[in-house]
Amino acid sequence: MTHASDGDGTRVVRAGQPEPVAGQPFLPGPVFAAPFHLGPGERYYARYENPTLVAFEEALSTLEGGPSVVFPSGMAAISAVLLTTLRPGDRVVVPSDGYFGTRVFAHEELARFDIRVEEVSTVDLDEVAGVGGLEGVALLLIESPSNPRLDVCNIEAVTEAAHDSGCLVAVDNTTATPLGLRPLDLGADFSLAADTKALSGHSDLLLGHVASRGPDRATRLRDWRTRSGTVPGPFEVWLAHRSLGTLELRLDRQSANARALANALVSHPAVTGLRYPGLPSDPSHDQFTREMRRPVGLLSFELADAATVQSFLSASRLAVAATSFGGLHTTVDRRAQWGGDRVPEGFVRISCGCEDTADLVADFVAAADSLGSLQ
Repeated sequence: MTHASDGDGTRVVRAGQPEPVAGQPFLPGPVFAAPFHLGPGERYYARYENPTLVAFEEALSTLEGGPSVVFPSGMAAISAVLLTTLRPGDRVVVPSDGYFGTRVFAHEELARFDIRVEEVSTVDLDEVAGVGGLEGVALLLIESPSNPRLDVCNIEAVTEAAHDSGCLVAVDNTTATPLGLRPLDLGADFSLAADTKALSGHSDLLLGHVASRGPDRATRLRDWRTRSGTVPGPFEVWLAHRSLGTLELRLDRQSANARALANALVSHPAVTGLRYPGLPSDPSHDQFTREMRRPVGLLSFELADAATVQSFLSASRLAVAATSFGGLHTTVDRRAQWGGDRVPEGFVRISCGCEDTADLVADFVAAADSLGSLQ
């Protein structure tokens, strides 16, 4: 049982868990049953409801501030929002600088339904919304901080302008998590995330969720999940719920590591264009600190080219080349290799893990120093 006055640490440890019972585990194990014994008013088939999913959804609802529905991946969560809110002939605006998988889905799948897809960068969204640029738009998808450049917009002001234009707003909250940002509190209609990343935080599962403003939208999403069969497995859901208890601790270490790396590398001669919203010098800093409840564990910067990135990785002991982010291990992703982001060949996104801060800083600085002889 959690209370509204509880801190983040208490809420993530207790959210969605039953009252302690002597001789029983704190978090009961996953329920794997597909059918259940029939009885009046009881659940009968796992595609409609599973007690493991219900418990995790209750936990997410506590953190998000609105009813939540779990999906088997972040893309399943995004596509559920798009396909349950848009109709043939509608216009939708997606971030040009956000997760490229969202843009691919929007352009290649929604086009079949005569849905017009438009792209606006995160840094331009305040201006576009302020001059009535969302008139006639059915749905606006925001990703703030954006992935991978970490730009932000004024979510509250943009959402207000969107609603004045009759436009629904969904916020991809994967990077910040509900502990860093509560989009529903800022007026958004949907808050969605790939829980594969920071929320579960162990790089060992695929999962996503959508929290919505009001029960009707949650019911529509749950009906969509049932009818489409996009139901997550109980073991993955249980793993995520188990991992939730350390979310605040992980975020604190990850953000401390990101801040330390940013301070250590921002003036390094091998590094250009370093972005971290926690730095006062960062273009996103002022707006980030106004809306975000805590820092993030991501930063980005540019090295000379792709070969220099590989040299940096070879010289580092702790940096691991991997995509995705938010896990216990510090990872480096050269985003240009995937072809979906408009970034230079040497652009890297760093996802800071939970290693010792001093060790991580020393390792990255030494790896950057080694590039001097290669220039």
